[in-house]
Parts: sequence; structure tokens; C-alpha cells
Amino acid sequence: MDLQEFTQSNAPVAGGEGFQKENNRLLDVPLDGTVMVKAGSMVAYTGEVTFTGKSSAEGGITGFVKEAVSGEGTPVMQAEGSGHLYVAENGKKVQVLELDADEAISVNGDDVLAFESSIDYEINTVNSLSGMAAGGLTNVYLSGPGELALTTHGDPLVMTPPVCTDPDATVAWSANLSPEFEMNKTFEIGQTSGESIQVKFTGSEGFVVVQPNEEGSVTQSQNQ
Repeated sequence: MDLQEFTQSNAPVAGGEGFQKENNRLLDVPLDGTVMVKAGSMVAYTGEVTFTGKSSAEGGITGFVKEAVSGEGTPVMQAEGSGHLYVAENGKKVQVLELDADEAISVNGDDVLAFESSIDYEINTVNSLSGMAAGGLTNVYLSGPGELALTTHGDPLVMTPPVCTDPDATVAWSANLSPEFEMNKTFEIGQTSGESIQVKFTGSEGFVVVQPNEEGSVTQSQNQ
């Protein structure tokens, strides 16, 4: 394709309200006020936008940051102004969800990309003894109303509990679920399976979102 064709075919899509996916891996946030986005996720913006780090992130009345057991929190920043803000995260696919006023979801801190300022949020860790041994799982509890965007390596799979998942492949779960870390009870001799710790979701209601890639894996599935 020639240069003009290239610029026209890859130009931002005009119009629309709310979070818009420019493509599978890039989110356009029409900004007229404030929005919360993952720190370091900005790739471009138009208009006048300022960024403020939220080391002690406030999220409405209940917003509070707890450092993960590993000593790492979920860094977020507030973007304020007017224009268009473009955010992305390491080539991961973008999933846009809308929460009603009575809906909430917990998302792995690594997979939160952006959410509207109308959403209340709390950052904490999944508590359990074996979870602490694994370094914990930092999650963001998000309650509506408002739009949010999360990211996945490849296309997500949504499952119904009871189910056990790999902590590094666990993206999100419905707010009514209380996951627990569980150690593999099978005694392994010699070469280990690498699956010694799982996240256990019980019950028969709700959902769990997993991705076809382990977040901590050296090999990233950015080309999926």
C-alpha cells in the first residue's frame, strides 16, 4: 500500500461515545473530565490532558490501596482534561465492559487498563496462607456504574465455577466469588509439573475469566 493509503486505513475512527476500541489492542478514551488508567499505558493523546500518579489511589468512598504480598501494588494514574486518550498494554487484546449500578467485578491487577471515574475501586490481595507463599494475587474490585477496559493475552475464556485456574492465567471473576489459593496435593518426584498452586473458585453461580497465556510467562502471546 502507498503512504496515503496507509495513513488513511490506520487513522483513528471518528465519532462515538464512551470507550472505543481503535483495534483489538488499542483503546480510545474520549476524555471530558477524568478517567483512571494503568500507569504507563498512555501511547498518545489529543487535546489537553494531564496525568497524576495515584500512589495512594482514591476510589470514591471505599477506594484504598494495599500493597501486594510481593511488595508490588497496582499502579494507576488519573488522566484529566479534554480530547482523546489512547492507551494500550504490551500488545494485549482489549476487552471493554459496562457495569450497571448494582454490578461489580474483580480483575487481576495486571489486567486492568482503564475505568471511568464513576466506578468505585479497591485494590487488595487474595488472602490465604498458600497464596502468600505464591506471592499473592493483586486484584482490583470495581463496582459500577461505568465502563472499564481490561486486557488479555489472546481471546478470553469465561467459565462457570466450580473451577481451578492458574493464578497467572486468571484475569477476572464475578464479585460474588471468593477465590482461595490451593496447593497441589499430589506428591511429585523429580521433575515438577510447574502447576503446584491453583486458584480455587467454588459455588455454582458467577463466572471466571481466564486467558490462554500465563502472565508471568517469558513467552508472550502478543501475536495471537
